[in-house]
Amino acid sequence: FHIIYMMLMFWFYVGMINDGSNNIAGKIAEHMLGSAKMAGTISTCNSIAGIIGVALFIVIGILNRKIGSRYMSGINCIIAGITYIGVLNAPNPVVYTIMMAVTCGTIMSAGYLCGGVLVANWFPKKKGIVMGYTTMGHNLATAIYVPLILFLVGRFGVTRACYPISIGCIILGIVGILFVRDTPFERGYYPDHVSKEVYDEFYDTSEGADSDKNGGWTIGKLLKCDQVWIVALVTGVFQICSVGTMSQMINRTTNGFGFSITVAASIMSACAIVGVVGSFLIGVLDQKLGTKKAMIVFGCWYACALLFNFTDTMAGFWISIVMIGIGIGGSANFTTSLPASVFGRKGFDKVNSVLFPIQGIITALTFAINGAVMNMTGGNIRYAYAIDACLALINVIVIICKRS
Repeated sequence: FHIIYMMLMFWFYVGMINDGSNNIAGKIAEHMLGSAKMAGTISTCNSIAGIIGVALFIVIGILNRKIGSRYMSGINCIIAGITYIGVLNAPNPVVYTIMMAVTCGTIMSAGYLCGGVLVANWFPKKKGIVMGYTTMGHNLATAIYVPLILFLVGRFGVTRACYPISIGCIILGIVGILFVRDTPFERGYYPDHVSKEVYDEFYDTSEGADSDKNGGWTIGKLLKCDQVWIVALVTGVFQICSVGTMSQMINRTTNGFGFSITVAASIMSACAIVGVVGSFLIGVLDQKLGTKKAMIVFGCWYACALLFNFTDTMAGFWISIVMIGIGIGGSANFTTSLPASVFGRKGFDKVNSVLFPIQGIITALTFAINGAVMNMTGGNIRYAYAIDACLALINVIVIICKRS
């Protein structure tokens, strides 16, 4: 139940913030600014909103530690559902950016910050494979949400397309508040679903003062810890690569290779379906090889996928679609798996409350990259794929040099 809950939070996050909003950026621009050619401006607004949303990450991180991930994840989903109505009904870029900032801050916090703590509490030693399952929500959003929002916008217009999505997100939040639990002990289980004997022998069962529950970490110590910055950097850069690719895939497919929007949406959905299996495989890779080695493999794989796409050939395009599909969920997997591997379960919510906002700032830069490229090239997103490929390779070098 908890895995499915986290999967659905990721589904709404990717749909409302990444793939959905950016693949209908032209429609939003046409409604708000009078021209679909202003889509680059909408992408820039999304980037600004993501950076502003970091302030919410910080506040939510503090509240998450005080009242628990059960309530905060549910509250965040409800708020995101409400403000998403404001996103698609915004009369100007300023209101749009504010509404998107709140939506981004709340739904991202629900999935990554609150959901990350749930994973660390429920599955401390199986986090890799579990994140492989939960990040299937990313792929399913690409496969289902994008065609859905395109249909809703085409049928009802931009301003009314949000209502079914918003209602669904609000319902998910209510379900979370009612049925989710912060720890498996509240349901009569032990972490990773192990027996009491295994838990007592192989798990850290000590309970201490609040400082011990924080793993001895304070905000000051975390900000001075180089591992915090390295972990945030490498996970954030992989998010740039993944989010940047998928959020503009329809644009790239239609403008770069001449497919119609309908065919492009179908290709994107097929890519995402492949990614459901890919998320599982990356989770297995994480569990078997360890997070660091899995990230190196992922970085090389994704860079090659983007470079195949950049060749502007049909052969390169189809190869890239398969490779991108397999790798989609990988970046999201590592946003929780790597911090949990480096810092452990104890005090993870404290660590995540500092680390996640830094990740969020870095991830938000993907929209700035896309917006700048589109504005400089008249809407051609191709060169953003090359930039992301270079970032992935640089990331691999950083990970190799990073101490275990």
